[in-house]
Amino acid sequence: MAGDAREPRYYRLKRHLIDLTATMPPGSALPPERTLAAQFDTSRTTVRQALQELLVEGRLERIQGKGTFVASDKLEQRLTLSSYTEHLTAQGITPSSRLLDVRTVRADPATAARLELDRGARVLAVRRLRLANDLPMAIEQSFLDRARFPDLARQLRSEPSLYALLRTEYGVVPAHAEQTIETAMASPDEAALLGTETGLSVLLLTRHAYDQAERPFEWVRAVYRGDRYRLVTTLTPP
Repeated sequence: MAGDAREPRYYRLKRHLIDLTATMPPGSALPPERTLAAQFDTSRTTVRQALQELLVEGRLERIQGKGTFVASDKLEQRLTLSSYTEHLTAQGITPSSRLLDVRTVRADPATAARLELDRGARVLAVRRLRLANDLPMAIEQSFLDRARFPDLARQLRSEPSLYALLRTEYGVVPAHAEQTIETAMASPDEAALLGTETGLSVLLLTRHAYDQAERPFEWVRAVYRGDRYRLVTTLTPP
């Protein structure tokens, strides 16, 4: 691994691995850390650092108990006000959702303000695992006014698209939303659900959605896999 002496050794290894994996199809397994360390005459710590950066960048993926593999291309999501189901279906990808939890809770002050409810009002907390072609992609936690959407909890157990239910059963059509995007680190619980490692970079999205009457109807906090997801938008002059 000849290179600039000022360049960190792990980074030279990283560049070599990028070149190597570029010739390998997605899903190809990489050798174990100890094999790479022997092959490149370096320490396992150096190998681990190079692999970790490639994992964060989404070039590699690690499957617990199986090893490290060349990652598939990232899934792109355009930032529009469409449901997860609608968006992936339009791309020819099979979306699915696993309902993790739905319960009635008392709204904390921040949630009550966002939904324009009294403090302590009852809201539905809906937590779902989002999948694309059966691969876990995101965890979404949605909060909605329980009084405005009676029986929604029961219906969600048979209809995976929340927005489809809101349209057909409650006449709510999303009009616009305010969304923020930040980076965060996967918690142990999030990592287990997403099939990744604790501390891996994730995209933290929050969304405040309004209907055509300018009433807020949903507050969402979502965690997306940073190594599997790429967000795309179209910019226009102000």
